[in-house]
Amino acid sequence: MTDLIHTTVAEGVFEIEIHRPEKKNALTAEMYAAMADALDAAETDASVRVILIHGSEGNFTAGNDLNDFLRNPPAGENSPVFRFINGFANLKKPFVAAVEGVAIGIGTTMLLHCDLVYAGTGARFCMPFTNLGLTPEAGSSLLLAQRIGHVRAAEMLMLGEQFDAEYLLGAGLVNAVIPHGQVVEHALSRCQKLAAQPAAAIRLTKELMVRNQRSLVNKVMANESQIFGEQLGSPEAKEAFSAFLEKRRPDFSKFS
Repeated sequence: MTDLIHTTVAEGVFEIEIHRPEKKNALTAEMYAAMADALDAAETDASVRVILIHGSEGNFTAGNDLNDFLRNPPAGENSPVFRFINGFANLKKPFVAAVEGVAIGIGTTMLLHCDLVYAGTGARFCMPFTNLGLTPEAGSSLLLAQRIGHVRAAEMLMLGEQFDAEYLLGAGLVNAVIPHGQVVEHALSRCQKLAAQPAAAIRLTKELMVRNQRSLVNKVMANESQIFGEQLGSPEAKEAFSAFLEKRRPDFSKFS
């Protein structure tokens, strides 16, 4: 168990805090495992009505810690990262995110599975999978285009550029943009309001909203994870990670 993931339960709200501020809350395999376990605990605890996830000290998460990722690459559906992805993709209880600072990779793709998302004024979102010679995960190849249309999804997924909170608000990916430093407090107040609602009615409402596409999303995620795993061994990915370790710009010109 890691001390980099903090969990608390109060007034029906199960709070998950990513606490590795010196690395902008970058995620290791051990942290993914702890978050997957936390989601399991929240789902099975009858006192929990809603789940809130946020980062610490001004950032949501910088995504994968690439050094740890290279030491512990995901190996199949039972790897910690895919356990976490499958966990949040299949939650029956409401899932809420409070995003400040950077939200990189899975820090953005998990938001597609949240029921409510609140972002800070300085939040920056990025899905740099292609920059690393990799492919999308967490159902984002399907869900992002469904939410914002193909051309905007292609821009976000293929170019791997950063986007701000106002852009995501206009695209319908966040509920509101909140002044920096007030996001967690605001999200918590919304979670407390959700927790005070009739629990069965809330769960059934969520189920009605997602049931028609949940099996499709799970199929897409399984396909994504297979392709992601294959792409990890590709020449493009090897060049991208070598460039990262050597602190140089990658050169993809020799790959077709």
